[in-house]
Amino acid sequence: MVSKVEQWVRPEIRALAAYHVPNPGNLIKLDAMENPYRLPDDLVEGWLDALRQVDMNRYPDPGAQVIKERLRRVMGIPEGQGILLGNGSDELIQILAMAVGGEDRVVMAPEPGFVMYRMIATFIGMRYVGVPLRAEDFSLDLDAMLAAIEAHQPALIFLAYPNNPTGNLWSRSDIETIIGAAPGLVVVDEAYAPFAADSFLEDLGRWDNLLVMRTVSKMGLAGLRLGYLCGPEDWLTEFEKIRLPYNINVLTQASAAFALDHHAVFDEQARLIREERAALDGALRVIEGLQVYPSQANFILFRAPAGRAGAIFESLKARGVLIKNLSGQGGVLADCLRVTVGTPEENARFVEALKASL
Repeated sequence: MVSKVEQWVRPEIRALAAYHVPNPGNLIKLDAMENPYRLPDDLVEGWLDALRQVDMNRYPDPGAQVIKERLRRVMGIPEGQGILLGNGSDELIQILAMAVGGEDRVVMAPEPGFVMYRMIATFIGMRYVGVPLRAEDFSLDLDAMLAAIEAHQPALIFLAYPNNPTGNLWSRSDIETIIGAAPGLVVVDEAYAPFAADSFLEDLGRWDNLLVMRTVSKMGLAGLRLGYLCGPEDWLTEFEKIRLPYNINVLTQASAAFALDHHAVFDEQARLIREERAALDGALRVIEGLQVYPSQANFILFRAPAGRAGAIFESLKARGVLIKNLSGQGGVLADCLRVTVGTPEENARFVEALKASL
């Protein structure tokens, strides 16, 4: 007998596994690409003062205009380009898919890539097409991308820049070619912009189908769940119709406005992380048996000796360090592990534990 769940929940949803977030316990947490630095003590009281002014009994500003003004000024969003705010980038991805979705419409992205592109396409009922990256260095296969665009005519293409989980920046000229060839929207996902050497934000307006998506999570505000999408107003006007009312709560709005007023603190933290990324990269490259991939994000992907990624991951946990085991995804990520760049002390503990695990 068919249960009510089987009768009414779509088969493609029942076939999914829920997004899993491990409990780190007391482990050194280097698995989620978070900024390891807290708000400095001398700013905490100012932040708490800002929160004390919040009227918790009132709904938030539905347009979050203060945050938009701060983002435009601090991040250098070009004049004439609109801003849409989301409860994290995930909500923005969902809004985009809902806006352009339809029977047989396609979401496309290079793979391996951010898992939510595929998952949200499935939630919305769109077809998802993943185009493999080159196995040797995770670079874009431009010919394969252009062939897939021609064959599937995607409504929506996501290009993570830098890419997650590989950490590399793809060729700018390749991305420009893809934008020009795409029949629908191209979203350049710059979640890791604070750590990268390039951006498409200043290119907004060059193409009528280009959007840039970012988040404040990686700059040190992951707990706020605030993403922002930038692009032509005619696109964002349509997306606003789907955005749920009051999606950015009053505490997030007050906290983000305070943080953006003190963005120099977070800029300095990003600089420290970039320095530590270089040091960690160097430390990993001298360990025999590892293949380390270049990164312009706040994490580093490396390949362990064949068949040993799982054992190394568990050994690291036993030694008090949690990273991300990507080997189970198979394919080009077989034997791959990903470590977030932490503080100098955390990174030293990780390297020591990794050497012992090997």
